[in-house]
Amino acid sequence: MRTLLRAMRGAVTAVALSALAVTAASAAEMKGKIYYLVPTLLDEFQTGSIDAITKFMGEVGYEVVSLDGQNQSATQLNQIDDVINLKPAAVILAAVDFDAAKTGIEKMRAAGIPVMIFDRQITSTPSDLTSVAGTVEIGYVAADEAARLLKDKYGEVKGKVLQILGDPGDPYTLDIQKGFEEKMAAYPGVTIITQPAMQWAADAAGSIAQDRLLTDPDIDLIFNHAAHLSVAVAAVLEAQGKKPGEIMMMSSNGAPVGLDLIRKGWLQVEVEQPMFAQAAALAMFADKVVNKEEIKAGNYDVTGLPSVMTIESWGPNIKIPGAAITKDNVDDPKFWGNMKPPADPITPVE
Repeated sequence: MRTLLRAMRGAVTAVALSALAVTAASAAEMKGKIYYLVPTLLDEFQTGSIDAITKFMGEVGYEVVSLDGQNQSATQLNQIDDVINLKPAAVILAAVDFDAAKTGIEKMRAAGIPVMIFDRQITSTPSDLTSVAGTVEIGYVAADEAARLLKDKYGEVKGKVLQILGDPGDPYTLDIQKGFEEKMAAYPGVTIITQPAMQWAADAAGSIAQDRLLTDPDIDLIFNHAAHLSVAVAAVLEAQGKKPGEIMMMSSNGAPVGLDLIRKGWLQVEVEQPMFAQAAALAMFADKVVNKEEIKAGNYDVTGLPSVMTIESWGPNIKIPGAAITKDNVDDPKFWGNMKPPADPITPVE
């Protein structure tokens, strides 16, 4: 329990956000408490996901407590052990390390605690629901946008791309890489240089860009797998005297800082990961998960996005599409980076 108390103090937003959930369902008795094990609070997607999950779960009657894994697998596994003793209605897990999380998932389910996987898909062991973006598809969209940008520059799809991944222990970045490189293989005139920013560290991305521009000054496009990495890379470009757009740049999660970089001209494309919808899907199916009821495959509308539920070897899996954000549509409120969550309350799936 001491470990849990320390973790709860570390997750500074947990108490306030839990209060939001209570407010959202104040007219009804809460159905139970759900723990959200967030991997880190280092980027806006993760902190924003706490707000969204707390809001949407509150609308369907659940209190949420979030715990910060501090990007340490051992910390998150200790939190899992402690949460098991508290016997919550369910746990939402965004894993620090998807291989290491396998044991924790199995322990929770063996204790009768349903486990919902958010954002970071885990296929090595069964869970009760997985809500993810179409990450390989995000890679496809990014490839289409990269091809467009390079063609606009040269009249044909050619050039040099620096791809800065997130942590290679995260399937999110690996799936995007897979989709991006698979589709870019159709363009033999494009050279792709790939390096990971370990633990999704922004300073690591900045260092990669700085070092690579020394050895490859002819880089045309930098594709960062998260917007907070683009902030560090943009700072490097500015420090080197580059003007916005002189070296083109893309990101792939749709965070507020990414949208700001589009408005300032440093970023040409942000491929959104539909965080609001991913969080809403958890709430839509929460009653079925908690009550251990069947979840049926099929097509579902999740905050207006056409989403597909399939039944996989690891359990029910809902995949939600992303979209490209450019200077032409950057102010559209449907993108989570504009921080305007859907006003319509979530309706549980019957």
